[in-house]
Amino acid sequence: MTSTPDRQRALKLVNEARASGARLKSACAQLGIGVNTYRRWSRDLQDKRPSAKRSTPEHALSEAERQTILDACHRPDFASLPPAQIVTRLLDEEGTYIASESSFYRVLRQANEQHHRGRAAPPREPAAPPRHKADAPNQVWTYDVTYLPTHVRGVFLYLYLVIDVFSRKIVGSEVFEAENAVHSSLVIERAVLREQCAHQPLVLHADNGSPMKGSALRVTLERLGITPSHSRPRVSNDNAYSEALFRTCKYRPNYPVDGFDSLHQARLWVLDFVQWYNHQHRHSAIRFITPAQRHEGQDAAILAQRTSLYEEARRRHPRRWSGRIRNWDPIQTVWLNPDRQETGGPPKAAQKAA
Repeated sequence: MTSTPDRQRALKLVNEARASGARLKSACAQLGIGVNTYRRWSRDLQDKRPSAKRSTPEHALSEAERQTILDACHRPDFASLPPAQIVTRLLDEEGTYIASESSFYRVLRQANEQHHRGRAAPPREPAAPPRHKADAPNQVWTYDVTYLPTHVRGVFLYLYLVIDVFSRKIVGSEVFEAENAVHSSLVIERAVLREQCAHQPLVLHADNGSPMKGSALRVTLERLGITPSHSRPRVSNDNAYSEALFRTCKYRPNYPVDGFDSLHQARLWVLDFVQWYNHQHRHSAIRFITPAQRHEGQDAAILAQRTSLYEEARRRHPRRWSGRIRNWDPIQTVWLNPDRQETGGPPKAAQKAA
């Protein structure tokens, strides 16, 4: 590591050699430095490497001044005050200036005395989102409510959708004129009766809205043996499967963007959408199997048939295949809000929920 005085001497020698007619490259080579190094030193002599030894600035606080700051913070009348309060009180009440607020904070941190004080709870890291694993149908459901527009401005209908995380099948749907926990409990109860999964291990995940946490819904879930799960407060992507399903719903080509004429029309449209989604829509996140096929356990046979057809096609025309055939293995496990260890990669808000 070359000190600043040595750099100055090297620059002086090179400049003298150039003034005598020597070439820059030759002069630098005699000193064992490169041309780029010479030019960099000419611009700025300061060594900016992190490991370089640096002189103490003249304006730096002395040890006595640091101790004065600590003594002021240790005073009984200042013990519970932040530096901003201490500095201004010293100015107003005693006519004394010791150092700036940032200097107070820096000295306290260096002395390991900058800690949370007071009765208020200290800041803490946000809690991890609720995570649930599903390797079969009717283990984890997600549920949410969205607006449906009408022809009357400011008047909306409310679409309730319940989706199975493992199969992506819509197991419950209904449209109401109001959003409340009573309607939620009705949709959930009908879905459980339709799937015949009462008093079986089932998790129902939803956000923190009142229709998802109301007493009527809590009583229904307890009676049916369902474990409730809720997103973190003020976090919108903890229920990504339902959010993505709503996007799929509202971007259908026949979605009435100008609004529905009536509640009856909305219910008919939703019924047609659910039929299409469950029985015709090839879902990309489950190897382009329809949700109904996966929910009924037909996906393994369908994917095995696809694999055999691909292998037969490769045998007929091997030159058209550069390597392995497309992966048609069934998706075995699905996570709600997976973490890095569970997926082998960075967490995602959703795994192509719809």
